[in-house]
Amino acid sequence: MMHRPEGAPAWIEAGPKDATATLVFLHGIGGGKKGFQSSVDYFASLEYRALAWDMPGYGDSLALESLTFKNLAQSLEKMLDVAQVNKAVLVGHSMGGMVALQAWSQCPERIAGLVIAASSPAFGQQDGDFQQQFVAQRLAPLNAGKTMTQVADKLIPTMVAPNALPVGATLAQYPEGLALAHACMSAVPPATYRASLLALVKFEQRSALPTISVPTLCLAGEHDKTAPPEVLRRMAQKISGAEYECLAGLGHLMGFEKEAPFHEAVLKFVRRHF
Repeated sequence: MMHRPEGAPAWIEAGPKDATATLVFLHGIGGGKKGFQSSVDYFASLEYRALAWDMPGYGDSLALESLTFKNLAQSLEKMLDVAQVNKAVLVGHSMGGMVALQAWSQCPERIAGLVIAASSPAFGQQDGDFQQQFVAQRLAPLNAGKTMTQVADKLIPTMVAPNALPVGATLAQYPEGLALAHACMSAVPPATYRASLLALVKFEQRSALPTISVPTLCLAGEHDKTAPPEVLRRMAQKISGAEYECLAGLGHLMGFEKEAPFHEAVLKFVRRHF
């Protein structure tokens, strides 16, 4: 079921509304709710309620006048209100993990638990050399007139584990999950991609980590170069009682590369705590 309520982001959902836990999947900078359709279906089949949103500016969700993490967290809370979700386990991948951490800072009473996957508690200062270089590299193709499909062509092979794709693979040779990741990234409006990148390099929530008081799983991919396992391990150490798990053989696009180990890790976490 897809929702497009006025004034709130769009989402898909399945599963009983009286479930013991409600999971809300938050996608990354190149994603969208369709990327989590199989996750929504899987957890609903196990009698959990599961939702996946289109972040503002993505898919069926209207763009914000200003894309900031503060505004994204406010949009998430609005979606929870409209969906009548009192408390949720937020499952955030990459930028979605940052949105989850921001939401903890702004509306902790709405959060039952956190799964921070392939993400980081901070990116750095907007004017830092690394941040400026990162933005310049990611925007260079668009500035050169390339499409988001062409961006996906170049970027996705760099975000997966070695051997996840044949060298020089065409889209027709992509496994189903990575073809979905490619489709999601290709569908991101260029203006949204630009705005998200500029927001990303301003993200800073390291000081929030010691305040987190709900069950938390920091989930890494063994071959993730974007959010290396050590980043997730250190994050878990700064959150009281947090768990850390590294998924062997996977890169940054963990759930798209192999959804089974991603689902298994989230499911074991949910069953332990809810």
